[in-house]
Amino acid sequence: MLSWNVNGIRAAHRKGFLDWLDRAAPDVLALQETRAEAHQLPAELAEPAGYHAFWNPSRRKKGYSGTGLLCRERPLEVQFGLGREEFDQEGRTLIARFPSFTLLNCYFPNGGRDHARVSFKLAFYEAFLARCEQLRRQGEAVVFCGDVNTAHQEIDLARPRQNQNTTGFLPEERAWLDRVLEAGYVDTFRHQHPDLPEQYTWWSMPTNARARNVGWRLDYFFIAEEMLPRLVDACILPEVQGSDHCPVGLTLRI
Repeated sequence: MLSWNVNGIRAAHRKGFLDWLDRAAPDVLALQETRAEAHQLPAELAEPAGYHAFWNPSRRKKGYSGTGLLCRERPLEVQFGLGREEFDQEGRTLIARFPSFTLLNCYFPNGGRDHARVSFKLAFYEAFLARCEQLRRQGEAVVFCGDVNTAHQEIDLARPRQNQNTTGFLPEERAWLDRVLEAGYVDTFRHQHPDLPEQYTWWSMPTNARARNVGWRLDYFFIAEEMLPRLVDACILPEVQGSDHCPVGLTLRI
């Protein structure tokens, strides 16, 4: 499985997204910040060959937010959103149930440069974790991925000291990720690579930060800890261009 904030699926398409998809050939691809409705996409992008496609655009604001899911195997069920209108109108969540696991693909809110949306972000975090826990109590094998919009530890961004008061590294945002781990979810990349530095998934475009690898690890795959025996690999793919984020990957034993 791969997860990628494409920063606009139409822009990614112009930069060779379908050629990349053909080469990468994931079984499941979770997309965030798609910024488009399905009818706005050319047919070959709206449902790429060999994939079942699901799109959840923002209803609050066009050309904003949104998620997508491409699956080789049709899910048993797909849910659009968390079931709460205040969190679902921006098209941030897709939940797909497969025979052996349930995947939650999410584009988590940004707190805003002026911190105006930090409270909304934290409330969204709580609602999302509650949904994960509900599914888990029902016996689902929970996997969640996406652009979490927070770097967890100092190792997860290039300049932690300079960003103590920047959304994406605020103590209250990082504390939620602590709670996720305490609740029994595993950050798969850090589980596989606990001390590997300079591993980032987002870089500021205006400052040419990618060329200098001055970045943040904002994109994750988490699994419920009971799934650890099925974890094969977790990776970051910084060589993949086309967005200010790069894809992250997870391989599970089914």
